[in-house]
Amino acid sequence: MAAQVDCEFLVKKARDLVAEDPWAAKAWLITARTLYPTDFGIQYEMYMIERNAERTASAGRLLYDMFVNFPDQPMVWREINVITAALRNDAQDKQTQFLRGLFETLPGRIQCEMLLKATEQCFNTLERAEMLLLLLRRFPESVVQHGVSLGETLLEAENLDDQDSPVNCFRKLFVCDVLPLIINNPDVRLPANLLYQYLHKAAEFYIGYVTRSPSLESQHQGSQDTADMKSPTKRSTQKYIIEGLTEKSSLIMEPWDRLFEIMSVVAMRCEWQMDKANRNCGEILHRMKDLCRYINNFDDEGHRKYKHQVVYSTLLIFFKNAFQYVSSIQPSLFQASSPSSNQIPLILLDDLSNIYGDVDIDRSKHIHKRRKLGEGREKTLSSDDEECSGKGRSRHIIVNKIELPNSIDVLENFKLARESWELLHSQEALEKEFTRICMSWKTETWLWLRIFITDMIVYQGQYRKAINSLHQLGALQGAQQHVMSQGTLEQQRALIQMAACHFALGEYRMTCDKVLDVMCSVIPCVQDVVKVQEEIPKVKPRFRKDLKLLPCTSKAMMPYCLQLMLACFKVIHNLSLTTSVDIDMLEEFAYLRTAEGGKIHLELLPNQGLLIKNSSPPLGVLPQEFKLQPSSQTADRHHTVTRGITKGVKEDFRLAMERQVSRCGENLMVVLHRFCINEKIILLQTLM
Repeated sequence: MAAQVDCEFLVKKARDLVAEDPWAAKAWLITARTLYPTDFGIQYEMYMIERNAERTASAGRLLYDMFVNFPDQPMVWREINVITAALRNDAQDKQTQFLRGLFETLPGRIQCEMLLKATEQCFNTLERAEMLLLLLRRFPESVVQHGVSLGETLLEAENLDDQDSPVNCFRKLFVCDVLPLIINNPDVRLPANLLYQYLHKAAEFYIGYVTRSPSLESQHQGSQDTADMKSPTKRSTQKYIIEGLTEKSSLIMEPWDRLFEIMSVVAMRCEWQMDKANRNCGEILHRMKDLCRYINNFDDEGHRKYKHQVVYSTLLIFFKNAFQYVSSIQPSLFQASSPSSNQIPLILLDDLSNIYGDVDIDRSKHIHKRRKLGEGREKTLSSDDEECSGKGRSRHIIVNKIELPNSIDVLENFKLARESWELLHSQEALEKEFTRICMSWKTETWLWLRIFITDMIVYQGQYRKAINSLHQLGALQGAQQHVMSQGTLEQQRALIQMAACHFALGEYRMTCDKVLDVMCSVIPCVQDVVKVQEEIPKVKPRFRKDLKLLPCTSKAMMPYCLQLMLACFKVIHNLSLTTSVDIDMLEEFAYLRTAEGGKIHLELLPNQGLLIKNSSPPLGVLPQEFKLQPSSQTADRHHTVTRGITKGVKEDFRLAMERQVSRCGENLMVVLHRFCINEKIILLQTLM
């Protein structure tokens, strides 16, 4: 008891002298340690003085002594935990750097032992894994003993924690940190099936990471709120998820490069046919095509490893290029989108620029445009089936470089993804393995992948199959509506593509129905915007062969929809005069009544909207809006229009035309938009 009092006196004396005379304080403690060599308090006080003075070497020696002589003291392990935390931290502040330097002064054997014992002190799976990972990085020879077991522990913890996404803290630590140490260590012997399993896990994580939606952080925050009511372990896990996967400082750099590097190492260890390093995606895909040409049976025992080579190589090329294509045409789907993610989304559609054929627009010759329009339309309808059977071979996609500056790369991504998909479905063994992987990843729930597959099918000209794919896309949109911020836009995209597919199949009423649904959901652009000159394609357009990436804006979508709708009418049975505010069109109507124009007799009928409001307009009052309808009978047929007589019909027509000419200043898109909404029923009835 007296010895304890003496020790405390000596420590207090030294502590009081630290500020005034640190050397005197140190002398008191040396004396105390000589007198009482087994007292922990004296040695800890000496360590703290050296540590606070940031004398690295002397502090390191004292820490070493305490670790060897007092391994069970809680204060020693508290200090070791502070040091190991600094080792795991990437910060560069002065205190952190000092602690790292202090650890470096310890002998290697002590460092290894200290990290192992620190690992045993951790009860949280992630903290324990990070501590052991620190050991593996500093002492590569320990990977043989601890590497595989650490990886299996993380994968097992992921399953026990019921993670609903591969993008979680356990998988991140395994794929990004532990796996490279395991597979790059030549002393670690792993069977091929385990290497394929690890490659599978890595691919699932990285693909899920780059394609994660912007709602990931809010979803994880909700998960954390739920976890708070369960257990401290769950709360800690969710904390790691949020901090490890959403903070900018923790972003994974070059995820695709990391994934392909893992595949390259697996390829070497599994003895794939590799003849050149650092190949790009196009070269790898070409190599896989060659491999498929001389291997007819991938299920053969001797060729089984080449099946894995073709499947995983082609699969990664497919997902990478499909993702890059979709992220370029609709970047808002992804959390990792670039700062230019405010780019207007694009949609792949058949090009309609030549849908009416060549029409002579020289009005001085008084060519009958209506007749030319009909001739062009007949050509459109008769060539549908022949072109659709081409399965999209040699189709050209027209892109405006101002709307998509990296258009060359995007089209190359689309081409490589499409060719990869075709290769994976070229043989039964490959397709079976690819399907198995996709089912395990639940790719049927990936909205972005369904968008690509739909575009690919449209490109191939398989319009019936494309419609089915669009229905699946609609179901996905409905299921994920709570995490989508552009539900209306997605619905418009699907409706327009569906309308174009129905048109290609000759289903004109369905085309019109989808078009009118789109028109009811868009807001017409009322501002006059300078037209952007589209780049003229290098390949001369051929009818029904070309496609285009169209901006998802009302300015671009409305003209396309109207083109589709007009093309559905072989003969325009009903055309509302109140859409007709274009001076050229009005002149054409007037020209039709002349002898040169065919002396076509036109009738004035109240429009649908007026009839609904007032089924019996008062006699002697000219309705405000009329429809022009070609008379189905001879010219001398008496038909009551207004006032109960035919005497004023010609004058009524002239007045109606003058009224329309006075409206030529109205915005055409607004007028057409109103017409499509008001006349939806009659437009659909016309095509029945």
